[in-house]
Amino acid sequence: MTIHFQRELEKIKKMTLSLGAMVEERVRMATKAMELRDANLAEKIIKSDYEIDEFEVELEEECLKILALHQPVAVDLRFIVAVIKINNDLERVADEAVNIAERVQIIAKRERLDIPFNHSLMAEKSEYMLKKSLDALVNMDLDVAWRVCTLDDDVDNMLNEAYDVVKHAIGKHPDRVSYLINLLLISRHLERIADHATNIAEEVIYLIEGEIIRHRDY
Repeated sequence: MTIHFQRELEKIKKMTLSLGAMVEERVRMATKAMELRDANLAEKIIKSDYEIDEFEVELEEECLKILALHQPVAVDLRFIVAVIKINNDLERVADEAVNIAERVQIIAKRERLDIPFNHSLMAEKSEYMLKKSLDALVNMDLDVAWRVCTLDDDVDNMLNEAYDVVKHAIGKHPDRVSYLINLLLISRHLERIADHATNIAEEVIYLIEGEIIRHRDY
């Protein structure tokens, strides 16, 4: 491996981690906006989404350049392929943060209706999975990556619980259907963040072991 090639690989690794940090911050902001019903913070998330989009394109172009110029093989090829997929998942996580922000803007204008479902707990779990999936990438930690994968069912169960709670609440408050649906959609966006975190963990496992584990039961 040439020194130049090694530097190119280090560059895209650093870019991936920088993008990951940006996306984590967007998710934290979205969670805070949700908890505080802060429409102004939600607006900041929406308006800054272009930064993630531009970074994602730049990182993908760097990966494609390496593929074209160096034609990597074996573990280096796996690394580039994994980064391309992780890059896409990170951009999609940022999109889900924007989706949450858009829901916050809607519910912030309306009277609060408390339901017996803890969105903050679901957000905390999804944020944790995202952080750990990126930690697994940084440290090439197989155990952490597998742990993230096993947590996905917990968030799925929370989404099912949210559905049941909202369905019951609609029966009691038929005049607040729109508000309640937006609460349910926030749950759905949080669940999608967890799904993307799982995808990242699966790519880390592929990178380390060279085995594709998608569509498996953990």
